[in-house]
Amino acid sequence: MFRNQMPRYEILSADAMATLDGGWRRILTELGVEFMDDRALELFRSHGQKIEGNTVFLDPEFVLEQVAKAPREFDVQARNPENSVHIGGDSMAFGAVYGPPFVREGEVRRDATMVDFRNFTKLAQSYAVLDSAGGVICEPNDTPLDSRHLDMTYALQTLTDKIYMGNVVSGTNAADTIAMSSILFGAGEGAEVGRQRIEETPATISLINCNSPLRWDDRMLEAQFEYSAANQAVVLTPFLLMGAMSPVTVPAALVQQIAEALSGITLSQLIRPGSPVVFGSFLSNIDMQSGSPTFGTPESGIGLLCTGQIARHFGLPFRTGGGLTSSQVPDAQAGYEALMTLMPTFLAGANWVMHSAGWLEGGLVAGYEKFITDVQLLEMLQQEFTPLEVDEASLAFDAHQEVGAGGHFLGAMHTMERFRTCFYRPFLNSSDNYERWMRGGGEDAAARAGKIYRERLEEYVEPPMDEAVRAELEEYVVRRRAELGD
Repeated sequence: MFRNQMPRYEILSADAMATLDGGWRRILTELGVEFMDDRALELFRSHGQKIEGNTVFLDPEFVLEQVAKAPREFDVQARNPENSVHIGGDSMAFGAVYGPPFVREGEVRRDATMVDFRNFTKLAQSYAVLDSAGGVICEPNDTPLDSRHLDMTYALQTLTDKIYMGNVVSGTNAADTIAMSSILFGAGEGAEVGRQRIEETPATISLINCNSPLRWDDRMLEAQFEYSAANQAVVLTPFLLMGAMSPVTVPAALVQQIAEALSGITLSQLIRPGSPVVFGSFLSNIDMQSGSPTFGTPESGIGLLCTGQIARHFGLPFRTGGGLTSSQVPDAQAGYEALMTLMPTFLAGANWVMHSAGWLEGGLVAGYEKFITDVQLLEMLQQEFTPLEVDEASLAFDAHQEVGAGGHFLGAMHTMERFRTCFYRPFLNSSDNYERWMRGGGEDAAARAGKIYRERLEEYVEPPMDEAVRAELEEYVVRRRAELGD
């Protein structure tokens, strides 16, 4: 887990914040938000909120009262305590790509499989810069739809010892994730003990997407009820592509984002006061000529910076950013669009960063080579955002005395004592001269990344696990798969 101790980049004036504040209040009171779940409607009704059909008209002061119950910061525990993370404050935690149905491996674009899911899970375990493999790293299309969440959760629990995201396709899938987490953290003492432990400190962090504009659908709400009731962290995320799911202006998208996120956070606090939540943001725009989603745009970067300031205003940890790109392949476009998203992610100090490695083609594809280039970017940015130490030793006055005017520092004692560690050395980059680069095959960054991911998979070592716990998880998966009809 990385601590970002650099100053935050805030671009909204006090007047701008006041204008946005008036905007989200007006949406909640005049337009309302749809909740496609009777339990949610009943909770809001029982707390005095106006209901018309599935639309809830929320009192802004009531919303703020509920939001204030959410913790400003919280921990998520991993089965290896060294990999547990803190969400909030100056902490930044990074997870891999989430949700693509396809993968790209070199020149081949194809349906994702369970082997791919396991491979990406292993890669995430292999890099310390990633705090989590995530959740649905890719959609394993060769496994039964009704039970694949069991196989994915099992892979996340056994192939990594880091935190993982819960499945949110349905309330059933969420309940299975919680049950399997209870087994894992029961550590052989039983699922009841494990359930108590994960309620004390969450073991999952799960994505609950708003069906923007202004609707929370039934499946997402079913999962939210399960996770919040069990005190598991949920990321309440408006899904906003300006021009499609929100108006085309950044301020309008920000106002809608606030209204949607706060309404979802309010529901979590009604389900279980004090349950951990994250103010979610997924904000970009469409190409107004083609209608296609675009990523790594200036507008998305501005929205990201604003989101950080807004979340801090409400005293909430927030999710945004990632290595996003519209590019179909891991080329220059993929690199600069990913950086256009990751740089403001660090400047804003996002607490939970999804899609940090592997995102291609607007999120339709999980790319092996892109996974490696994104990890390289993350390592370099974490190095760049580590505060500079300024002391007498770093001033190197003795080196000046030794070298004198007109000399060079290559052989100076100060250099010789520090040359192995004085500069960060990228694992992917090439700084060879042209002749040496050609002798090595003349490979570009994507080709080098391909070699690296294959080497990493060959070198992968599964983290140790109590075999009794593994057997209990396997028994649960087999039993539930049969019960679900697969």
